[in-house]
Formats: sequence, structure tokens, C-alpha cells
Amino acid sequence: MAIVAYRFSERPELWDRIAGLSEEVWPEYNLHGDVLNRYWVHLYDLFAEYQFVLYDPDADEVLAEGHSIPVAWGGELADLGPGIDASIAAGFALHAEGGSASALCALAAEIPPRHRERRLASVILEQMRALASSAGLRSLIAPVRPNWKQRYPLTPIERYVTWVRPDGSPFDPWIRVHVRLGGRIGPALPRSMRIIGSVADWEAWTGMAFPESGRYVFPACLTTVDIDRDGDVGSYWEPNVWIVHYLDRT
Repeated sequence: MAIVAYRFSERPELWDRIAGLSEEVWPEYNLHGDVLNRYWVHLYDLFAEYQFVLYDPDADEVLAEGHSIPVAWGGELADLGPGIDASIAAGFALHAEGGSASALCALAAEIPPRHRERRLASVILEQMRALASSAGLRSLIAPVRPNWKQRYPLTPIERYVTWVRPDGSPFDPWIRVHVRLGGRIGPALPRSMRIIGSVADWEAWTGMAFPESGRYVFPACLTTVDIDRDGDVGSYWEPNVWIVHYLDRT
């Protein structure tokens, strides 16, 4: 039997099985977004129809989870905004104001390591496109976290997103999935998601010691963290890249 997508609004009990999914998928530091975490827990209350899982009926198993939120966007790349923090905040503000959405913004595709050989990334992306279309939205927009960027943390995101393979396709696998499904690479986002914590927080999140103030590379980072020991603060901006799927042009 084929994999089935269920929205939270349809089968909320499936989420009882994946309480620790985010911890399986993301490096620890990525679970502490200053802005993102403020809104994340409310996605299921206000945007239940845009949160979904991929479910294998034969195995009776949840395979992956997708998150998205409706936003207002006029269609110009220059108006996409600075990244995921701004987008999730704008989506909640639009809902509170009773405004009309025109695009669906992808927030996360969570596939645990044990299921990654099943090539579910494109299935999640196709489901997000379908959700957007069924809601009458014109575009799916995604502030994408390139999954090979952690191999090149010192390369600026603006340069990284221009890299291609010998066949001309995008170098990064996640960007490549988007492009193969019709996505258009948009602006690079050097400051998409902010994470700030104490020095002790960052040492716990990364398993590293930061003996003095400065910029550090750490495991699974996409860029460096700025450590200020005198101020007892570590500051990090996760870089992303916009990818746009114009659904009314396909």
C-alpha cells in the first residue's frame, strides 16, 4: 500500500507516536530558535490543516512530518523577507488580523535517519505543494536549510547556493530536490533563524568548550557562532535560501 499523508486536523493521535521526532532529526542547537520556538507549539492549534505526517499503513508507522504556514506574499522575490523567523511571525500576525494568505511557507521537513533511504524528501515537498494548491494559494515558498552546508560552514551562503554539479544541477541535495520539482532558487538568507544562549548553553548544545571570546565552528553548524565570554552570550544566525514553487505556472 502507498504512503498516506494525514493532516493533524484529520488524525491527531498519530502525533502521540512521534513525540521525540525533532530530537532525532535536528542537532541540539537547532531546537532553540529564539523566534521560532515562540510560535512552534501553537502551529497545531491554529494551523492544524498545514501540519502533516507521512504514514505507512502496512507497517502502521509514522515515517516523517511536515510543517507549513499560510502567509501573504505578492510574488516578487525581493519581497520574500529575511527568512524563517520573519515568515512564521508574519503568518501568525496574518491569522490574528484575519488577513488573506496567498502563499504557503514551508517550515520544516522532518525525516528521521532510519527512514532517509526511502527518499521521502520529495514526497513531503509534493504534499506541501498539494496543500497549497488545495487551499487556493498561488505559491509554495521555502526558506531552505541546505543539508550539505554544514560541510562548508566558512563559505558564505551567498556563494554556497551558486554551486552546481558537473551536470549543472544544484550541488546541495535538498536544494536539488526542490529544483527537480520545479522550484526556483531565490535570495540567500544569511540571517534566517536566530539562536542566542549563554556560553554554558552553547557548550551543552554543541559538546564543545569555548575558552575565550571569538567565532567558532562547531558540529553540524552552517556558519560560526559568536561567543562573548564577558557578556556570557553566544549568538548564531542560521543561514537559509529561499526557494519558490509557482504553483499557478505549472
